Amino acid sequence: MKVLVTGASGFIGSALCDSLLVRGDTVVGLARDPKQARQTNPRVEWHAWQPTLERPPTKAFESVEGVINLLGEKINQRWTDEAKQRIMESRRTGTHNLVGAIAGLERKPRVLVSQSAIGFYGDRGEAIVDESSEPGEGFDAEVVREWEKAAHEADGMGVRLVVVRTGHVLDPRGGFLGQLLPPFKLGVGGPLAGGAQYVSWVHVDDEVGILLWALDNEKVSGTINSTAPNPATNKAFSKALGKALGRPAIVPVPGITLDLMYGKEFGAVLRGGQRVLPRRALDLGYEFKHPELDEALGDLL
Repeated sequence: MKVLVTGASGFIGSALCDSLLVRGDTVVGLARDPKQARQTNPRVEWHAWQPTLERPPTKAFESVEGVINLLGEKINQRWTDEAKQRIMESRRTGTHNLVGAIAGLERKPRVLVSQSAIGFYGDRGEAIVDESSEPGEGFDAEVVREWEKAAHEADGMGVRLVVVRTGHVLDPRGGFLGQLLPPFKLGVGGPLAGGAQYVSWVHVDDEVGILLWALDNEKVSGTINSTAPNPATNKAFSKALGKALGRPAIVPVPGITLDLMYGKEFGAVLRGGQRVLPRRALDLGYEFKHPELDEALGDLL
C-alpha cells in the first residue's frame, strides 16, 4: 500500500513510518522542511507543506491508498495566547486543509486515519469513560472537538474515516515517558499533585499497532480510543516506573510546581486526568501487545 503520513517526522510518526516500511509499504511524508525531514528517514518520499497556510500538494497524493494524519503542535507547554493559537490551528486548520485536498482529488484514498486525543473527555476524575462518553470542558477538550470536526469534513466523500483518540504514548524517546525519565533515573521522581488522577497510557507499539489496524481493516470506522485496557493512577504509574528503573519514586511533585513550570491552565490539566477504556478497539478485535503497565515499562526500559 502507498500511505501518506502527516506528522511523519515526530516520535509517533517516525515509529509508524518505520513499521510501514518494514512491512513493505511505500510512505509519503509531508513536512515544513523536507530536507531536514529526509535526514530523519531518507526512505520516505517527502513533500513540502505549510499546514495552516495551504492545502498539501496534489502530487503527494499520487497513487496513495491511505492517509494517516498525526499533525499537531505539542500540547505539553506553557499555554500562552500564542501557544494556544498554534495548538488549535495546527490541528483544526491543518486537518481542514488536508481534508480539503482529499476532496479535490479525482482518485481519493480509501481511508483516512486521523489522530485525536483523550483530552476530548476533559478531567473526569475516577469516572470510567469510553468512546460513547460526552466531551469534557476546558481548552484541551475544545481543541479536540475542533480537530475531530475538521476530520469529519471527510464524511460523505466515500473515504472510510477512523478518528483515533490517543492517550499518553509511552516511548523513552519522547512524550510523557520521555519527560519523566530524567528525574526518575536520578531517584527524585514521584507522583504529581497527589497522584490520584488517572493516566490512560499506551505503549508506542500499540499506538502504532492501532493506527495500522485502523488503516488496514475495512470494518473499522468512527472513533477508537488508543489506550491500554488498564489505566493507572499517577501514583501507581510512578511506582511502576520507579520499579522498572530500580529507583525510588517517592518524591512528590506539588501542584504548585506544575503551575510554576507550565502556567495555571496547563498545570490544571496535569493535575487532572481521564480513566479511559478502549472499548471499541477491543470489541472490533484489536489485540493489545502490552496491556499491563509493569510489562510495558519493562519492555521499553
